Amino acid sequence: MKKMKRTLLAVCCAGVVVGGPALAQGVAADQIRVSAGQIRALGIESAPLVAEGAVRGSGMPARVVVPNNQIQVVSAPLAGVIQMMAVAPSDPVRKGRILARLQSPMLVEAQRDYLQAAIQARLAEENLKRDEQLFKEGIIAKGRYLATRSGYAQAAAALSERRQALRLYGMSEGAIGRLRSARGMSTTLDIVSPLDGVVLEQMASVGQRTEASTPLYKVARLDPLWIEIQVPASAAGGIAPGAAVSVPAFGADGKVLSVAGDVNPAAQTVTVRASVRQGRRMLRPGQYVEAVLAGGGSSAKQWRAPLAAVVWQQARPYVFVEIPGGFRAQPVTVLSESGDSVLIDGPFRGSERVAVSGVAALKAAWTGIGEE
Repeated sequence: MKKMKRTLLAVCCAGVVVGGPALAQGVAADQIRVSAGQIRALGIESAPLVAEGAVRGSGMPARVVVPNNQIQVVSAPLAGVIQMMAVAPSDPVRKGRILARLQSPMLVEAQRDYLQAAIQARLAEENLKRDEQLFKEGIIAKGRYLATRSGYAQAAAALSERRQALRLYGMSEGAIGRLRSARGMSTTLDIVSPLDGVVLEQMASVGQRTEASTPLYKVARLDPLWIEIQVPASAAGGIAPGAAVSVPAFGADGKVLSVAGDVNPAAQTVTVRASVRQGRRMLRPGQYVEAVLAGGGSSAKQWRAPLAAVVWQQARPYVFVEIPGGFRAQPVTVLSESGDSVLIDGPFRGSERVAVSGVAALKAAWTGIGEE
């Protein structure tokens, strides 16, 4: 600020004075009166705006992510040692495919408990059938029959509990049936994929000792995919769910799902999440892409201008539009930046010219810097 003040004072001493709003009576607060001689002395140049069409953003940074409800972490159901890992990251898998094999003494204990419960349930069932017949013939009292029936219910519940435990450990109904008929217990357990998808991450290795719930793999379904677009906070207000999104470099298209309610404090961007189905096979989770947001059906044009044309005042972007006798400070919305140019939105007709050099001097005059 002090440096700018000294610069302006030097210009004034040379006989060039820019009239700010506080110095010129009858001049609107957003106008700066500048003569042709002052424009030449301050090196102020203007250039026309270039129409960009009804586009919210061009080349906005975005990251490809997998929807949360399409990701599952496959964990070791029991403590043990990993004998085999059957797949690797990026491998496609089908539901039920073997992912890993685990050796666990706890599996033997669980199978033994199940077989004991099965024996008790069978004996309880035989006792119930016998006492039911004896009760019908009047040989035993009703109390004994009810006690036998209660014992059978408890044995059946214990068997169901043991069966559910084996299922939680990953044994299929077929394997449980074979265990009950053949009485052949195994120390190894095959861990299978819970869905059709792709292996995103391998989180363990062969020979590793695991505890119950130790993560082994992360598997995901990749249809659809999300892209999370970082949109300048000043441009996020006009974006609504349902707006079209495209990733031109990969031929992918989708729709906006949501617009975040908070702003990234470091980048001053808002995350816009979109779902992509068409062309999603060309995208990869974690990939960074450039996305284009359609303008929500609006026919209003956006405009391309040099980056140097935009100034900020009280956290709002402005450009200086050339008018007879000077310039007018016009608030705009910055949609995106690309190299040395910026895409803006504002109430322009298309014939306007904006200051592209000497902008600092115009801002100083507009805000009153350098006045006593």
